[in-house]
Amino acid sequence: MIWRHFASNLLTLLIVVLVAVAAAIAWAKHEYSAPGPSATAQCVRIAPGASLAAVSDQLVAQGVVSNGYIFRAGTDYQGRSRGLKFGSWLVPPHSTMEQVVDVLSAGGPSTCGTEVILRVGVRENAVVLRDIDPATGQMMEQAKYNPATEPAPEALATAEKSADTRLRITVAEGVTSWQIVEALKQVPFMGGDVSKVPAEGSLAPDTYEIQQGADRGELLADMAARQATYLAAAWEKREPGLPYDTPEEALTMASIIEKETAVADERRVVASVFVNRMRQGMRLETDPTVIYGITKGEGVLDRGIRGSELRRRTPYNTYQIPGLPPTPIANPGRASIDAAMDPEDTDFVFFVADGSGGHAFARTLQEHNQNVARWREIEKQRGQALSPVQGN
Repeated sequence: MIWRHFASNLLTLLIVVLVAVAAAIAWAKHEYSAPGPSATAQCVRIAPGASLAAVSDQLVAQGVVSNGYIFRAGTDYQGRSRGLKFGSWLVPPHSTMEQVVDVLSAGGPSTCGTEVILRVGVRENAVVLRDIDPATGQMMEQAKYNPATEPAPEALATAEKSADTRLRITVAEGVTSWQIVEALKQVPFMGGDVSKVPAEGSLAPDTYEIQQGADRGELLADMAARQATYLAAAWEKREPGLPYDTPEEALTMASIIEKETAVADERRVVASVFVNRMRQGMRLETDPTVIYGITKGEGVLDRGIRGSELRRRTPYNTYQIPGLPPTPIANPGRASIDAAMDPEDTDFVFFVADGSGGHAFARTLQEHNQNVARWREIEKQRGQALSPVQGN
């Protein structure tokens, strides 16, 4: 009887324990997927090599999660404890613990905290200071200057020297290699000399996160590696029958497309015009190549192309030479490389600006002349000097 009573009590206790454990697990699962306590966005900075315990303690201290143990247990259970990335990450308001893990393990450039960005553009460069706005929880521009012509504002100069500041280089599509090198020389937070300007077209327009004192030559090598990798992959997937025989020729075509249009939906159509002209033995007759022959990629031509320049036979004057110029005329982005590898299927062989930022395309010279007449009228109304027109 005693043993039976003992066994009954033990079984009852075991059931109570199991129910309690099940309830605790259910509660923990609920807490892991419930909205978090923070009513505002939070910038969470994870140091290199930080342990999961240290990260969870930090999240609790910032009010991002309600329970560090549940956060650690849930992250471990999902097998994601080793996937957290160091950097500064913006966690949206009331994020669940699972959503917090998603943010902290996404990787890529950091998304919050003080950052200084060198923006390399076609016409000018800018160094920008950005930081999180406490009122909105969004990254906002705090200060900005052109490093070629202005001194750095005090706040920006201080941020550039701080070890806690994240540094980025953003290179726009269509800049030349010379422009990139000159821009890198203008910022004080990089080191190293550049003895030679990389080949035109060989640098990938992209965003690069760097460390204080990063070597300029090493960054250029990284840019070249990214461009080479993407070009090789795109070349493997190219459409058959294109009128260029090497990836380098395709890159040259991509650079022309990049300089001819900034409208995303037009890139493959512009590519088709040039491909059709090459297939028919027509000259490309594209102004950006002529301009590159004049500037050598060292700056912007802030005037119209002269008639004498159009008549002069140079390696880059596609009004005078057949086929492609000998090198790219800028560093094209991925979308333009893709367009060069997969042009739209059209019969177009002419195009001209349409006044809206895009272009009017034509199959015949008669259609093209009508489009040109409309563009000339727009130029007159705007008081612009008449520009050379592709296809004339």
